[in-house]
Amino acid sequence: MDFQLSDDQRALKTGIRELLAGRFGRDRMRAALDGGTGIDRALWRELGGAGFFALRLPEAEGGVGLGLPESVLLFEEVGRSLLPGPLIATHLAAGAVKGAAEGEAVIAVLDAGQPVGHLGDADGLLVLGAGEEDAPGPADGILRDVVRIREAAEPVRSLDPFTPLWRVAGRVGPVERLPGGAHLPGGAHLPGGAHLPGGALRAEGALLGAAEQLGSAARTTEMAVQHAGEREQFGSPIGSFQAVKHLCAGMLVRAELARGAVYAAAVTADWAEIAGAKLLADDAAVRNARDCLQVHGGMGFTWEADVHLHLKRAWLRSGQWLTAAAAEEALAADLC
Repeated sequence: MDFQLSDDQRALKTGIRELLAGRFGRDRMRAALDGGTGIDRALWRELGGAGFFALRLPEAEGGVGLGLPESVLLFEEVGRSLLPGPLIATHLAAGAVKGAAEGEAVIAVLDAGQPVGHLGDADGLLVLGAGEEDAPGPADGILRDVVRIREAAEPVRSLDPFTPLWRVAGRVGPVERLPGGAHLPGGAHLPGGAHLPGGALRAEGALLGAAEQLGSAARTTEMAVQHAGEREQFGSPIGSFQAVKHLCAGMLVRAELARGAVYAAAVTADWAEIAGAKLLADDAAVRNARDCLQVHGGMGFTWEADVHLHLKRAWLRSGQWLTAAAAEEALAADLC
């Protein structure tokens, strides 16, 4: 069996990487960081026009007609670029919310007990695990009354300067059920998914979040290797020193281990594999960013270096969609 990416998949990765490099390269990323954390609506619409959000919708509905593995490849590239915004929630809401597929609507995610990112820019909320009085079991849905939620929410300090957060307290009220359930190909069964609120939808979000973490882990590995080859101490590149070699080698191993887990989970759509992939990808993103900072030395701690942005985003992502504790419980339940 051939597990290599197809020519079309490689072209897909190349295309989205070039789009993001041209529209959100380092200069524009830094300008956005200095100028505010609002979502660039023009870029959002450009992503919609490129089929980013409608990637898995059928062609008859204006989509691209691809599957979950291709979505993972896209979000891996997003993780490399530090592009801000609730991309995963908008991607999952495409086809269910008018304008989401085209990039005209921004959909944030509301998860009980978790702060909401980009609430100030949101046109709707993808609600995970929202229970109703007549249906006490968990259910996913869409909440369109964002103004009411925004008025009652309180801003909280965010680790990631690109991701403003709000704390939403109390009940959110009834939500509109999502038509047709999750987008998993063939309605794949997710073992253990029922143990968590929003099982299938949460699984998709967790997998795409793991893909973003994978992209970040790969990017910080590249940053560390590049710096180790350019920075000299005692007349030699620091990459020639054994301690630095070990750091970079460990980063590569973590990134590739996470890559195998994320790609495999994208193919099987198995809940336990998705939980394992999220654990590995979160670990790779956080530890690789920390090791990258170590390779950069004192300059890695400065605001001008990009390393801290990857570390802060990785910390934030590790608590979204599926926390480490919930993933460990899901894996334990699957083993039992």
